[in-house]
Amino acid sequence: MMEADNRSAVVEFILLGFTNINTFNRLLFTILLFIYLFIITGNIIIVMAIRMDPHLSSPMYFFVSSLSFLEIWYTTVTFPKMLANLLGTYKQISFSGCLLQAYFLHALGATECYLLTVMSYDRYLAICKPLHYSSIMTSKFSLRLALGCWIIGFLSPVIETALISALPFCGPNQIPFLFCDFPPLISLACLDTSFYILVEFIVSVCTIMGSSLLVLLSYIQIIRNILGIRTAEGRRKTFSTCASHLTVVLVFFGSISFMYLKVRKSSSVNYDRVIALFYAVFTPLMNPIIYSLRNEGIKKSIKKAMRQRACLSELCTCVPKSK
Repeated sequence: MMEADNRSAVVEFILLGFTNINTFNRLLFTILLFIYLFIITGNIIIVMAIRMDPHLSSPMYFFVSSLSFLEIWYTTVTFPKMLANLLGTYKQISFSGCLLQAYFLHALGATECYLLTVMSYDRYLAICKPLHYSSIMTSKFSLRLALGCWIIGFLSPVIETALISALPFCGPNQIPFLFCDFPPLISLACLDTSFYILVEFIVSVCTIMGSSLLVLLSYIQIIRNILGIRTAEGRRKTFSTCASHLTVVLVFFGSISFMYLKVRKSSSVNYDRVIALFYAVFTPLMNPIIYSLRNEGIKKSIKKAMRQRACLSELCTCVPKSK
């Protein structure tokens, strides 16, 4: 009976955020709002540019648009609540709401891990097996790979979510983050959490290290193939086709590894806050910048769409209004 009472003692959590810089909440709100709008707008532009340009119908661009679509939802899981907490005095979130936010954060994060892995496999086939690429990486197979990433990604955090939902929480109920995540939730449980931290570590290792290993193996073969190209210009052009993806991989896997690949709870709350803010805010911010600046195909498509819109606007202004 006591265990049941303990489980129901905490029905909501308080997201403290950065309590030591409360005087800058409005400034932080403005910055995060701008970043959120930029991420959403940038990824929508990338998705639309790829869908509207017939020259960008290859599997590589299909995966890029899938990644951009994913980033829209990945940021929407955390940003609205973060923005509301920065300006509002009501910083509470229900237990179920907190658990759901943490689940979707991990589900979409795991999906991104698998999608980046599939993208590295796509680049491996295109560079190392060019004669077989079109027969292997068909549009149907690409769609199946993308769907597989989403399905496995949403199944990945189910065990953690089920275990944490059964934990007893009897106080305190303050989370020193701007959003809910599994590690801070586990640390608030009223029992020895060593087993739960270990489970979190094992799941993270399987997801992050497993994906990282496959990406690494793909790029080892890619680099070996590139080094075998005789001309410097040929090596540069070949490497440029996977430079954007490699940059995103290094930024994303690097940030989440610092947060989740640890057996013990971090002794520094500020460290966890900064890392959490980095992978939840700045990593999604980098993706539209990288793919819009480094990918020549997307850059040309966006410029073409902007020129067409400008020409259409000029045409509309020149057409006389009917009386």
